[in-house]
Amino acid sequence: MNSGNRMATGWGMASVVVCVALSGHSFCAGAEKPNVILIYTDDQGYGDMSALNPDSRFQTPSLDRLAREGILFTDAHCSDTVCTPSRYGLLTGRYSWRTTLKSGVFGAEREGLIADDRMTLASMLSSQGYRTIMVGKWHLGMDFPGDEPTKKNPDSRDWSQPVRDMPLDKGFETFFGIPASMNYGVLAWFDGRHASVPPTQFTKKKPNDRAIADYRIMPPYESSPAPNLMEVAPDFIDSECLTRFTDRAIEEVRKSVHGSRQAAPFFLYLPFTSPHKPVITLPQFQGKSDAGEYGDFMMETDWHIGRLLDVLDELQLAENTIVVVTSDNGPENTWKERLKRFGHASNGPFREGKRSIYEGGHRVPFVMRWPKRVLPGQLTDATICQTDLLATMADLLDVPLPDRAGEDSQSFLPVLLGKDAEHTRVPMIHHSSGGGFAIRDGDWKLILPHGKQKSELYNISQDPGEKHDVLDKHPEIVSRLTSAITEIVENGRSTPGAPQKNDTGHWDDLTWIEKN
Repeated sequence: MNSGNRMATGWGMASVVVCVALSGHSFCAGAEKPNVILIYTDDQGYGDMSALNPDSRFQTPSLDRLAREGILFTDAHCSDTVCTPSRYGLLTGRYSWRTTLKSGVFGAEREGLIADDRMTLASMLSSQGYRTIMVGKWHLGMDFPGDEPTKKNPDSRDWSQPVRDMPLDKGFETFFGIPASMNYGVLAWFDGRHASVPPTQFTKKKPNDRAIADYRIMPPYESSPAPNLMEVAPDFIDSECLTRFTDRAIEEVRKSVHGSRQAAPFFLYLPFTSPHKPVITLPQFQGKSDAGEYGDFMMETDWHIGRLLDVLDELQLAENTIVVVTSDNGPENTWKERLKRFGHASNGPFREGKRSIYEGGHRVPFVMRWPKRVLPGQLTDATICQTDLLATMADLLDVPLPDRAGEDSQSFLPVLLGKDAEHTRVPMIHHSSGGGFAIRDGDWKLILPHGKQKSELYNISQDPGEKHDVLDKHPEIVSRLTSAITEIVENGRSTPGAPQKNDTGHWDDLTWIEKN
């Protein structure tokens, strides 16, 4: 599809933030390496950015600023439709369904999904001299000391021992955050391998009447374990996540500047917990939107992004900083009730939302700003996937990727630099939380049969809302796309390079591939 330089109007997209700061006047061989900041929002839909949604019931001025000052992608996709697998794809450039995780998400405690020897965005940048920092929600598995407490064995944890198989083992030098989504427990403010205050108390979800079908994680907590109670630190409270994460991110950015100089380039990965449940907003934002507590929460999220942008300005890093904002998947199912009550479409003009194989599940906001090289106010319909960030950053730094890295990552640097008006992506694979597959190639999207889901074919360019199934009219396209996805699955990669192995053999979700 064409990647034009039209000004951003109407429906667009946004939900992760990546920043790269360049010290030289132009980026070329020998130039100082850029800083990188990546902000990943959680369950933010395509329609949850006011610059991209003309009918939005709330305003997002910080995200809108990024659109004005950078490039907005209207055909960007997460690599899966729920938290864990999307984060795997974002950091490794490889589809998560190639691992042992074929559907759903992890809890807080689980063997890490990213193998220690697999290249990540963090480890690649670390190898290039970057200081690598993560602040926020991990949700890719951790190994906590001891076992989960029970009534019979309430003291089975030893929090004096370090946490293993976590961000510090996957390329990051610094970590501050929480293990997973708040509904999975083990909730504490982890700083490095230890909790600042250990999660020695216990809780269940508490009612949250301010939001639709929601809950709270807040004191008072229980002193003894019991079935269906989660581990929690005495000082943990859900409403503090965004403030604590942004404060720490700003602190880490400030550490990078000594006087008027930067000591070394940095990579900051900042995965927020919002607007994922619990939807709980600071008092100063309550009632500010026309979309209920969710709209208020998005306005608070946007404000925190603005706090970080202001610090980049203050430290004179903004000019040479690439900022990318994108989301891990489409909006939670509460989007349906929000549309009824407030007339706000979190999924934009697309079909369904989080967990779905349809566009609303995986087409997400994606905005990138790089004042030094990217012209402001661009709107592009170039097709990209979040897996592509690894190859793009490697391309920017002139780092060759080995065959066993970024198997599903294709650089879109030419789009950013305006050197190639045409960006033709290799076929992209979509994946539902239930394990279903679809393939997108150019204008065409083929949904493969899975359970009650039948095969469907859509011309996404003409029918972005996926209202008109044209499977019976184009058997030749169905055949071509079926062959293409089969090859992509079996070759262990979707990009050029030596074939690789998936982490498992054939699995039942591959309904169109005959098991050998």
